[in-house]
Amino acid sequence: MTGRNLFPAAILICIFLFIGTAFVSLDFKEKLPALETAGSTHSVLSEPCKSECKSSGGESLPRGIVSRTSDLEMQSLGGSPRSLKKKGKTTQKSLLAIAVGVKQKKVVNQIVQKFSSNNFVIMLFHYDGIVDGWKDMPWSGSALHVSAINQTKWWFAKRFLHPDIVSEYKYIFLWDEDLGVDHFHPGRYLSIIEKEGLEISQPALDTSKSQVHHRITARWRKGNVHRRIYNYHGGGQSCDENSINPPCTGWVEMMAPVFSRAAWHCVWYMIQNDLIHAWGLDIQLGYCAQGDRSKNVGVVDSEYLVHKALPTLGSYDDEKTTGETSNNLTEIKTEKSKAEVRAGSHASSDRSAVRYRSYRELEIFRRRWNQAVEEDKCWIDPYSKPKKKANNN
Repeated sequence: MTGRNLFPAAILICIFLFIGTAFVSLDFKEKLPALETAGSTHSVLSEPCKSECKSSGGESLPRGIVSRTSDLEMQSLGGSPRSLKKKGKTTQKSLLAIAVGVKQKKVVNQIVQKFSSNNFVIMLFHYDGIVDGWKDMPWSGSALHVSAINQTKWWFAKRFLHPDIVSEYKYIFLWDEDLGVDHFHPGRYLSIIEKEGLEISQPALDTSKSQVHHRITARWRKGNVHRRIYNYHGGGQSCDENSINPPCTGWVEMMAPVFSRAAWHCVWYMIQNDLIHAWGLDIQLGYCAQGDRSKNVGVVDSEYLVHKALPTLGSYDDEKTTGETSNNLTEIKTEKSKAEVRAGSHASSDRSAVRYRSYRELEIFRRRWNQAVEEDKCWIDPYSKPKKKANNN
């Protein structure tokens, strides 16, 4: 083909490409608004998804697969998962958690036997590290055992009773091991606190057989429940029918507290990770009472305990200790001095050190609470006393 014949062919090819490109461009421009509309619609539909609350750490997962909570139920290695078997037939259980040592095995066995037949999950915190010593107990195989040497029940609770772990349990009993339960029935106790609307409670103490540190925990002979004490003067505070603050009302002792699910969800966050004795926590428990602490916190008299006051976990058995320590800074300083003097004696140094640390923790907790109140400008204290207006006259 000569050069003359190639020229007209090249012109025809260029004309064809030009016309084709125009049609493609026109078609794209016609479709572009539709694509933009689809894109904007997708963006609008994405906004509600962005605003939905997803579990921290599960943002990259589809919402239906996120499992927010757990429980302490043991599963069999074979068969169907227990959650599928129970579907449609849920039974509300409660949890009994006790810090135990094998030396108190007989007393603990009496407590657990009371609870094991009343729809409770049993959890033992072994502060002496001895777990195998409980294998001969008939209920041991179904109980949960957690071991850590020389740790308190509050140390265990902060690490193993996170609200998301115990959310399945209606009530959490967080007890000491030195409690007599001859006059206590868990089923009747639950019926009473549910009827009375108690979010935080404890069984009363038999005053004839117990070491009673706080007047409000002493058993009343009449009625099922009491929520305050009267005609009491101690720790620089007077209690009467008009009192609105602990320990006159809205208060339980840390020896045998019982928390509702909602109350525990609050209390767990108040437990300080490093303050293992939890001194000072008792005074502030009312803030977790899900309402008026003078109504939602109480002591159950008809189901009561004996506090044996056994010296366990290095506890310090001093007859002079009054228990009203949360309000007595003078006693704190006195006990600190005693502890320092006794530090040279190996026989009492461990208990003295525990007592000293407990008082120290009380001071630290108070300081942290006051600092938190000062720094949180959004928090309103429901129990703060109204400021008196200045009198200009």
